[in-house]
Order: sequence, then C-alpha cells, then structure tokens
Amino acid sequence: MVKPFVPELVYIEPRALEYPLGRELKEKFEKMGIEIRETTSHNQVRNLPGENDFQKYRIAKSTLVVGVRKTLKFDTSKPSAEYAIPLATGCMGHCHYCYLQTTMGSKPYIRTYVNVEEVFDAAEQYMKERAPEETRFEASCTSDIVGIDHLTHSLKRAIEYFGESEHGRLRFVTKFAHVDHLLDAKHNGRTRFRFSMNADYVIKYLEPGTSRLDDRIEAAAKVAKAGYPLGFIIAPIYLYEDWKEGYRILFEKLQDKLPDYATKDLTFELIQHRFTKPAKRVIQKNYPMTKLEMDEEKRKYKWGKYGIGKYVYQKDEQEEMKNVLGGYINQYFPESSLEYFT
Repeated sequence: MVKPFVPELVYIEPRALEYPLGRELKEKFEKMGIEIRETTSHNQVRNLPGENDFQKYRIAKSTLVVGVRKTLKFDTSKPSAEYAIPLATGCMGHCHYCYLQTTMGSKPYIRTYVNVEEVFDAAEQYMKERAPEETRFEASCTSDIVGIDHLTHSLKRAIEYFGESEHGRLRFVTKFAHVDHLLDAKHNGRTRFRFSMNADYVIKYLEPGTSRLDDRIEAAAKVAKAGYPLGFIIAPIYLYEDWKEGYRILFEKLQDKLPDYATKDLTFELIQHRFTKPAKRVIQKNYPMTKLEMDEEKRKYKWGKYGIGKYVYQKDEQEEMKNVLGGYINQYFPESSLEYFT
C-alpha cells in the first residue's frame, strides 16, 4: 500500500504564520523533524535542491509550500462543477499523462493555502449570486487534495462547511486511499466523494506513486459506508492493446468488492486520454521511459480554448470507447448514472 504523503522539504510564506493553520503546520513539521525554509511567496520558490532537471522535478514533487491564496476569484470547472475551489495546487503522484505537468510548468511543488476561511467567504459570494440554484464546487482541479489532507484537514473543513450550506455542494476526486480522517466529517450528503479508477495496466505503468486499484476500491467502500454520495471517474480512458478486457475486469472488481449500499446514487464520468504538443514535450522530459502513446498521426486534432489544441482519439475510437464503457456501466451498475463522456 502506498504510504500517506510526508514532504521531504517544507517552505513557509511568512504571511502564512498570521493564520492558525499556518502556525499549526509549522509546529507539526518541526515535530516531524522536516527541514523548513522560508519563501517570500508560494509562487517564487527558488533554489530547490537537485543536480539536474530530472532530480529537481522529483524533489519538487515531494516539497510542500505553505502559503496564502491571494487570488480569490474562482475559475470555472465545467463539466464537473460550476467553480473550482482553491484549497491546494500540485500533486505528489507521478501520473505520466497529467495536465498539471504543463499548467504547473516550472513549479511542480505542492502548495497548500492556509486562508481557508477567506476561500469559504468567496465561495459564499458565488453561492449568493446563483441562489436559489445550487452551486457545485470542485476541489481537485489543480491538485489531488485527498493526498495532502491528512496533514492539513482543509478538505475536511470544506466538507463540513458545505455540509451546513444551503445552496452549495462540494465535489472532488482522488487516486489515494488515505480517507480515514474524512469518514467522520459532518457532510450531510452534500459532498460527492469520487475516486479516479482505471484498468490495472494504466495504474501500473502510467500512475506511479498513487494508491493501487484494490486500495482505492476499499477506500470507496469505506466512504459509502460513511454516507457520502459516491462517484467514479474513469480517466483517462486509454486504448492500449487489451483495453476492453482491462476495463471489463475493472468493472467486475468494482461490482464484486463494493457493498450494495455503495451502488445507490452512484455516478460515473468518462474522460478519454488527450494531450497537447507542449504537454508531450514536458512528459517526455520528466518521464523519458514512459509507455504513454502520444502519436499525433494516430489522433484527431481538436481546437481548444486559448488557442492550444489537443489530440484526442479518432471519432470511431471515441464511439467504441463510449459504447464499451457505457455498456459495462449498464451491465454492472444498472442503477447508476453516467454524467458525461468527454
């Protein structure tokens, strides 16, 4: 089993110590004997150790920066929610295909924000603007928030905050099984707890540093037992040689290991693998031995916003993917709903 994340190095912004969580984390890491350095800003962490890019990247992925979130304007987060709620940025996992590789660029270290009350106040304003309609907030757009929450408990506070809200709902997705501290949170059914699932081949070769499939399924069963609405994101759907059989086994395992109560009000989201030219360059630099197939000739080019297009699967492959996985969902979880395929 993958152990819960412990940073090898911690940077703290001086302003973070003006907040109770900042002081609490500093004390926690001191007691753990972790080296703590000061940084003027969580966006300006320099002099990370490492002899070359390869080493620096890996050290950055095990570095935690404790900072204050200055921008309280939330990004939109379609199709999974109306807005992304910023509690953290960056991830300790080493998923070869991850879009954070390019969006994080030269800052692959993990950031956690201590001004959570200010973030909740901003969320409150967004909810007021849309009331009486519900507003959904996605907490894992730029991080795997569960991966660090055993240290910070920011996510747990967010779950309880939305548990009390009238018009807000929280959603997040994780590849980590370290959920025990979240099981007693007073969620009041207002947080959908989702797990990213994939065929064993994809997890083994393309998702190093994350929890194994069986551990994720076990964690999902615990979460359902704690009364959370449950969901699964199958992402990225990746067409390797034996993909149909690999995904069938995934659904079979889910059906076999999940108790009945976990399958009530179950949702699925399907996301095909895609990549951009800049992402391909970064991935090949960070993971030179990757098995990830990124052949532009085999893919269809899809124009994206901000002028950066992406390479997705060909139309007939997408149809087949949707039919095969949609068929498995209907066969193994007939009462669940498919929220979208993209």
